[in-house]
Amino acid sequence: MPRIDIGGWADSAVDWLRDNLDWLFTLISSVLGGMYDGFQAVLGAPEPLLLAGIFAVLAFWLRGLLAAVLTFAGFALIDSIEQWGQTMDSLALVLVAGFLIVVVAVPLGIWSARNRAVSATLRPVLDFMQTMPAMVYLIPGILFFGVGVVPGIVATIVFAMPPAVRMTELGIRQVDEELVEAAEAFGTHPRATLLRVQLPLALPTIMAGINQVIMLALSMVVIAGMVGGGGLGQSVYDAISSVNVALGFEGGLAVVILAMYLDRMTGALNQRVSPLGRRALAKAQAMLGGGAKVLHWKPATSLAMVGVVVLALAAGGLSVFGKADKDKGHEIKIGYVAWDEGTASTCLWKELLEQRGYQPKVQPLDAGALYTGQARGDIDIQTNSWLPVTHEAYWKKYGKDLEDYGAWYDKTSLEIAVPSYVKGVKTLDDLKGKGGLFKNKVVGIEPGAGEMKLYEDKVQKQYGLEGEYRLLKSNTSSMLAELDRAYAKKEPVAVTLWSPHWAYDKYELTKLKDPKGAFGTGDGIHTLGRKGFAQDEPEVARWMKNFSLDEQQLTSLEAEIQEAGKGHEQDGVRAWLKKNPGMADKLAPAADAEYAKGKDAGKSVDIGYPNWDEGIAATYLWKAVLEKRGYRPTIRQLDVGPMFTGLSTGQIDVELDGWLPVAQKQYWDKYQNDLVDLGAWYDKTSLEIAVPSYVKGVRTMDDLRRHKDRFKGRIIGIEPGTGQMMRLEDKVMPAYGLGDFELTKAGTSSMLAELERAYAKKEPVAVVLWSPHWAYKKYDLTRLSDPKKTWGANNRIKSLGHRSFPGKFPELSGWLKNWHMSPDELMSLEQAIQEAGQGKQEEGVQEWIDAHPGIIDRLAPVK
Repeated sequence: MPRIDIGGWADSAVDWLRDNLDWLFTLISSVLGGMYDGFQAVLGAPEPLLLAGIFAVLAFWLRGLLAAVLTFAGFALIDSIEQWGQTMDSLALVLVAGFLIVVVAVPLGIWSARNRAVSATLRPVLDFMQTMPAMVYLIPGILFFGVGVVPGIVATIVFAMPPAVRMTELGIRQVDEELVEAAEAFGTHPRATLLRVQLPLALPTIMAGINQVIMLALSMVVIAGMVGGGGLGQSVYDAISSVNVALGFEGGLAVVILAMYLDRMTGALNQRVSPLGRRALAKAQAMLGGGAKVLHWKPATSLAMVGVVVLALAAGGLSVFGKADKDKGHEIKIGYVAWDEGTASTCLWKELLEQRGYQPKVQPLDAGALYTGQARGDIDIQTNSWLPVTHEAYWKKYGKDLEDYGAWYDKTSLEIAVPSYVKGVKTLDDLKGKGGLFKNKVVGIEPGAGEMKLYEDKVQKQYGLEGEYRLLKSNTSSMLAELDRAYAKKEPVAVTLWSPHWAYDKYELTKLKDPKGAFGTGDGIHTLGRKGFAQDEPEVARWMKNFSLDEQQLTSLEAEIQEAGKGHEQDGVRAWLKKNPGMADKLAPAADAEYAKGKDAGKSVDIGYPNWDEGIAATYLWKAVLEKRGYRPTIRQLDVGPMFTGLSTGQIDVELDGWLPVAQKQYWDKYQNDLVDLGAWYDKTSLEIAVPSYVKGVRTMDDLRRHKDRFKGRIIGIEPGTGQMMRLEDKVMPAYGLGDFELTKAGTSSMLAELERAYAKKEPVAVVLWSPHWAYKKYDLTRLSDPKKTWGANNRIKSLGHRSFPGKFPELSGWLKNWHMSPDELMSLEQAIQEAGQGKQEEGVQEWIDAHPGIIDRLAPVK
């Protein structure tokens, strides 16, 4: 029987519709997009727990106290697992789709109930809509409306509408015909009969249909995440793509909670809006007694409405008046020992963090309390750790719970100092035998300070000062006060001091030499963070790692703070910053201060990328570059097919992972008239099968065939729609007689997971791979040679744009045309993103940028 090309007809029909009804699809897209934005704005404005309270009040009204408590707990859990924004996006999509379905489906159901011909016509159409695999609707959705939330809404409407039509028709047909005839006998108009008799009696059935609509709509929301629909669908899709169990479970749990809430609430709504439902509810409540009656009591509609309105007004007020506080950023807790350099550096960072929108909270502490508190996580950062000598004991005890961001001042010294008018005392040896001159005391600082411990444990013993001198323990301020008092009277005094310190500028002092090295060789002043701080606050941690002051800068800062006086330290810091213009931007570079703006700064550019390592790396790199140049980039993860489709229609401006001329040839051939080639940024790639190097005797594709049993007759593949997989099936495997091999088709993340599992167990495994790829750095692998050249010519990785891209973004087009990365650069970038972890790609890219100074100016030069 000859093949009937139904698929070709459908393809032609879709092309005709797209070419001739573009104005209609644009209008629909604008309307649906506007409705979605409206719902999203309403749901995204309130604080999460306040909106959860509104949902709980609605549950109380519909189902009672227990449902209200469970509702609040469920949505609070969603907020706690950081899925609130995605959940509200999905809810907005469900509400838009559900509203439009009801508007269309209920009239259609009524029409079908009143007209047999309409019912007969609609039935096969509804069968088609309901039984066609849901993902199929995404294909024309992308072609007609582009990539994003709109095709998700349209596909949801088409897939979820049939139950509403069927149940509306069924409900009206089930109304007792005698009641209808009675209404007609009394001369009731058909419209009145419908509205006052049939619809009220059919309402329970109609509501059951609407309940099914919402459940089906929610199932489509997850599928819509595959085409950039966002929300929980994106979370689930990201988890599947990266084999991320944690993200998948959290996203799935949020879907379950939202589904249960919508199901229970829509199911109970019938009891409130239907006369029959209200009568049944009243009867059921009358039969309850005691505690059960209290537990199932539901407030009147008016009372519930008051509660919702009050909470909504509170939410609106908080969103307006509380926005400034919300925008201030995270609280950063800074601890410090009240030494001058500690006070100076801490007050400096307090001012810088406030300027950058954070909420720093500073707390002076003794060294022991500071290290203990920071190790417990009560303190985020400190800038006054003297290592490796002074605070050696604390570091040994707490170092495993801290992060060392490096020294911001090198090198310090600890010493005993005396006024220069005290003659004959130049070294620590000179102190011995002169105890009476100094009233047998050395004036010290805080008892927990490392210098105090060094003096007691080493210095006084090595120089024989025990018994002759008593170490006075107080604090730094008291020591300086005693120094000032003695200096004014020209009295001999010996104090514990350190360099750098402003006291050496104010007084003429002699640093007593330490020929025996009892005080050590000098420390660096380090910044320490609690464990995990760099992950929680990467921007602040990055600033701290690059923090540095020289002696002149530090002593002048200390002097300004001293001059400002106690309680006015921040005034001293501000005065110092005014005298050192540009220092704030150097120490804490803001996104809008660190880099010059491009000529097209402010423009929004939409970048698509597949879930491949080099695509992720290149896309997040250029996202960071463009943000620093003042652009507003938006990135979307898509499969290759939808991405090329979106690129050809202009929904995607540019993509940076085009493998040509081989791997993605079929997409280029189909869409090249709507695309522009911006040039290759990586030369040259290769496609291959790889095996671990411990698998001996397998070096070529022919060897793979001969050792089929060792690999269990299986090759681990990647995404089925990729050009590499298609070429493997069409050319490579037939050429080498691998037709009886099983080619698994899952995803890149699944392939890498299987490679890691097999490698850990030293099992033979053959995987589809390509170069460059970070796996070659992590594992010792053998690329199987291809003597028959079946993989074809090597690909180049290119930047591809919509045909309008060079005109819309001339500056960016120029940057991309001149962009090039070496193998080491690309693999190190991929590795940095891998080490940062899932969801922290931007942090990994920033680490890589920091390790490659000047890379921004090289990639995106601005005159």
